[in-house]
Amino acid sequence: MRDPLGRPPVVLMAPALLATLLLVVPLVAMVAATDWAALPGQLRSEPLREALWLSLTTSTAAMLICLVLGLPLAWLLARVEFPGRGWLRALVTVPLVLPPVVAGIALRTAFGRTGVIGEPLLELTGFAFPFTTAGVVLAHVFVSMPFVVIAIEGALRSADREYDAAAATLGATRWTAFRRVSVPLALPGILAGMVLGWARSLGEFGATITFNGNYPGVTQTMPNLIYVTRQSDQDAALALSMVMLLVSIGVLLALRDRWLGTP
Repeated sequence: MRDPLGRPPVVLMAPALLATLLLVVPLVAMVAATDWAALPGQLRSEPLREALWLSLTTSTAAMLICLVLGLPLAWLLARVEFPGRGWLRALVTVPLVLPPVVAGIALRTAFGRTGVIGEPLLELTGFAFPFTTAGVVLAHVFVSMPFVVIAIEGALRSADREYDAAAATLGATRWTAFRRVSVPLALPGILAGMVLGWARSLGEFGATITFNGNYPGVTQTMPNLIYVTRQSDQDAALALSMVMLLVSIGVLLALRDRWLGTP
């Protein structure tokens, strides 16, 4: 069907094509450079299995925490009018724009052995977050929570508040309306936010290595392993990167109805 507005102008199509090439060519080059014959053997290595398992478990744990904490926060931002709501939303999104290393330093300042929270926690319980698997989960929560909150807030805003009002007229409390009305209506957006947050958590590197170091089996996630492997074995680093690329493609497939569907 012919577009009634005419052909797209070259002045827009040329930079659009350039942007596409800029995004696609590095990925294609990485796939082409991978030694596919040696890939199965490299993927059976013990360090890879440990790092992949650690990445999957910590990212999943982080997303469960993000759901428990982020869903109420997103609901608060979407449904409740209160002074300073704009400031709260701005603070929630700050980790999105923080350099990862700065995020790691911020976590160490708060939760390190001499941190504002970490020092009294260590004195009371003898437990410290840095250089532990729990510290990896904490770093993942810190960097992923904004993605989850923003996505869920958008989903809650898109669900008409009139349904909540209708439930209230039928005697439902706000808690009942949240459980029976708001969450079911926003469920696709909530799931999409969780998948996005999980993918962000899986790829987290800077804050994790700054806050927790790089100890195999304890804090060495897949991005950390790729970083240290690249310094000694480029082919192995490519193989590890292919694993992460496949996971990223899996995330896109999980979100295909939201991002890959036709309007």
